[in-house]
Amino acid sequence: MYPGSRGRWANRARIGRPDAARSDRGRETYRLTGRRHVRIALLRGINVGGHNRVPMAELRTLCEELGWTGVRTYIASGNVVFGAAADPPALESELESAIEDRFGLSVAVIVRDAEAWHAYAEANPFPVASGNEPNRVALVLAKSPPLAGAVPGLRERAADGERVERVGDVLWVHFPQGAGRSRLSPSAMERLVGSPVTARNWRTVRKLAELARYPAGETAS
Repeated sequence: MYPGSRGRWANRARIGRPDAARSDRGRETYRLTGRRHVRIALLRGINVGGHNRVPMAELRTLCEELGWTGVRTYIASGNVVFGAAADPPALESELESAIEDRFGLSVAVIVRDAEAWHAYAEANPFPVASGNEPNRVALVLAKSPPLAGAVPGLRERAADGERVERVGDVLWVHFPQGAGRSRLSPSAMERLVGSPVTARNWRTVRKLAELARYPAGETAS
């Protein structure tokens, strides 16, 4: 579990930065058996205001029918931790097609491997805000790398102290007043980023990193 997951962290240096020993132990669990690597799938825009309803129990069953192993979900926003051998783009297409066939919904899916997710968490550019208000710091992932003008465009729309940073292929946004009324809406982000996006707050980022660190049936000691 990341430092501070049971309360506010004592100092900035530890926020979002697991010690080296924990980081090494975590990387040892990024593989399941054989060639089946631990992956994280994020579904965009499901179970929002009664629309695009996908029950998590049915989603887990669907993923198992695809041959994925150790399938676990976290909250109803569509977060799946599983093991599979295929590359992330192939897994995205596979689950998108399966969801359309089973539920009749067109849902964008973004898949990352666990090691990449762990790296995202370690590189969080807003450690202090994440420790103080984890629900107001968001990791934003896109189907394709963000366009070159994405960050300047989003910063132009930002207000009320909102901050936007790009780290590698992802964006991080701090919403000091919350995201509900922000001009940095999902539609604005997608227009500027250039492909479908989905966001998860820091609390969810940490939880998914924890789930991906341990194979199904194991827990952090």
